[in-house]
Amino acid sequence: MGANSSNISDLSENEYLKRLSGTESISENDPFWNQLLSFSFTTPTNSAELKLLEEATVSVCKSLVENNPRTGNLGALIKVFLSRTKELKISAECQNHLFIWQAHNALFLISCLLKVFISQMPEEEMQLHFTYEEKSPVTYQADSEDLIEELLCCLIKLIIDIPLFLPYTSRLVKTLLYNFIRQEKRPPPGTHIFEQQSDGGGLLYGLASGVATGLWTVFTLGGVGSKPAPHQEQSSPLASQSLLLLLVLANLTDAPDTPNPYRQAIMSFKNTQDSTAFPSSNPHAFQINFNSLYTALCEQQKSDQATLLLYMLLHQNSNVRTYMLARTDMENLVVPILEILYHVEERNSHHVYMALIILLILTEDDGFNRSIHEVILKNITWYSERVLTEISLGSLLILVVIRTIQYNMTRTRDKYLHTNCLAALANMSAQFRSLHQYAAQRIISYTCRHLRRYVSVLDKLYFPHSHCSTLQHCFSTLSDNGEELLSLTCSHILRSYASSLFSLLSKKHNKVLEQATQSLRGSLSSDDVPLPDYAQDLNVIEEVIRMMLEIINSCLTNSLHHNPNLVYALLYKRDLFEQFRTHPSFQDIMQNIDLVITFFSSRLQQAGAELSVERVLEIIKQGAVALPKDRLRKFPELKFKYVEEEQPEEFFIPYVWSLVYNSAVALYWNPQDIQLFTMDSG
Repeated sequence: MGANSSNISDLSENEYLKRLSGTESISENDPFWNQLLSFSFTTPTNSAELKLLEEATVSVCKSLVENNPRTGNLGALIKVFLSRTKELKISAECQNHLFIWQAHNALFLISCLLKVFISQMPEEEMQLHFTYEEKSPVTYQADSEDLIEELLCCLIKLIIDIPLFLPYTSRLVKTLLYNFIRQEKRPPPGTHIFEQQSDGGGLLYGLASGVATGLWTVFTLGGVGSKPAPHQEQSSPLASQSLLLLLVLANLTDAPDTPNPYRQAIMSFKNTQDSTAFPSSNPHAFQINFNSLYTALCEQQKSDQATLLLYMLLHQNSNVRTYMLARTDMENLVVPILEILYHVEERNSHHVYMALIILLILTEDDGFNRSIHEVILKNITWYSERVLTEISLGSLLILVVIRTIQYNMTRTRDKYLHTNCLAALANMSAQFRSLHQYAAQRIISYTCRHLRRYVSVLDKLYFPHSHCSTLQHCFSTLSDNGEELLSLTCSHILRSYASSLFSLLSKKHNKVLEQATQSLRGSLSSDDVPLPDYAQDLNVIEEVIRMMLEIINSCLTNSLHHNPNLVYALLYKRDLFEQFRTHPSFQDIMQNIDLVITFFSSRLQQAGAELSVERVLEIIKQGAVALPKDRLRKFPELKFKYVEEEQPEEFFIPYVWSLVYNSAVALYWNPQDIQLFTMDSG
């Protein structure tokens, strides 16, 4: 480096870097700093380039780590940078590009060096390197943390560009949010980063755009590296880095007596159109343009970090939640969330969780549940199971959530995920309106799928093939088809006596199942062999069935006349539902469903045979008006509310840092050093 351009291969032998890392102490006023900081080396723009840079400067960094306790050159470099930043405002106004250029280079050097110090030593030792002086070996200043604090304050001021007397926290959060909102594009290659800005982007915006990576690296004291993802090229590095920094700050743990001020700021900011006074008890409140924020959130939901920000705002900021729920264009926000869930196979589990919880929070509001059935969408091209030329937002939401449950039950088998999916459907169920025929069909068919699966599991528990010795002997002479015939016979016996079997379960249901399971275990050759999956799944299947029946019952009780397609689908599968009318776990909730099936089946029989679909729907609509509502038993309204875990930081801190690792621009961290999260968690 130095006055001439440098190549990466030349850095290990660069005379200025060797002097910086050598045994000679360099005064803050030494002309050396002007020479060192006048390099025109192109700073890395991605993690691969940064990795090459680190590998090329290993010897230089190692020397600095060894010699800095005697020379104090790291502290001198930081002080030189701080002195440069004090004149940045005047330099920007005078278009003194050389001065800004040197400040940028100093910041880049500091960021690279701190990255090395962080990775090679514990925190206490690293802090001492800020304090070493040139007087004698291992001598340090008494005010050991002043330089660190001054550096961090300086960096915050560089980002937000405000006078010293204004509060940092709210202004920093506001600036980072506006960086995300604006989504400023990366300058084209070759563009001079110090050109005068004419778009009102703020003082030093050109500097901020050019050194966003440096600012981010220093703020996170090195951060973590980035998984190669060329298909996710960042069009706005400043917006991406700002959002990641905001998420890191917002998820810092609270001090013993002081809540996280960044989280407090996120929880309390208001719309610029809100003229009410800020509470005096909250010093971190500020105002921001909610319309611009809403638009940016709608457009950026493909990224984990934008979805996480949306979750935080909906969950923690009542002003934002109220504003969003009042929007008349909620489809712009909900459809991208549904796309995340629809492409669950391509998303990481954390992103899916956040999208699902956002839906759960939204469905806590009755106004939202009503309005989504009034929004009609055209040609949903990304939904491939069926051509949807016209469907309500509510029906589409139902389809996607049921698909997510089905994927989870067959692949990931995550109880947390399917519980929250069912909770969202339950919240909506009383407000179901004009369900699309495919949505109604999926509600019923998914319930039936689990009813059949439940019978199949009971079949295996009560009629395991190893216990059917008599039947097995009878069929042993029937060639290769004997095993299949045995299975069909056992299943037929179970179905034939389903009602009698269910009546036996009553209050002793769990005990009977436990005894059957123990009997099955006893037939195994070793006690160490785990139970089959179907035995372990029985309670989960029963839970899903119960919730789906409650969702159907809620819709029939509250909005029967609005949903003829659901009644049609229910009647089409009535034989299977009728088998469960006496089941002890479901018989209470089956009363209304059985009544509806009986009532409408009778009206269809009276209308004659070979009825067209249109005629059946017409009879259902007429019957819905004629059915006395007092005949349907009232149940408590299904309402589920999202509650964050008692220690949410155990989930969110590793998640946020995995996003930094995977998404931050121009950051590299050795994967072998990662301990906070597993490498596949992002």
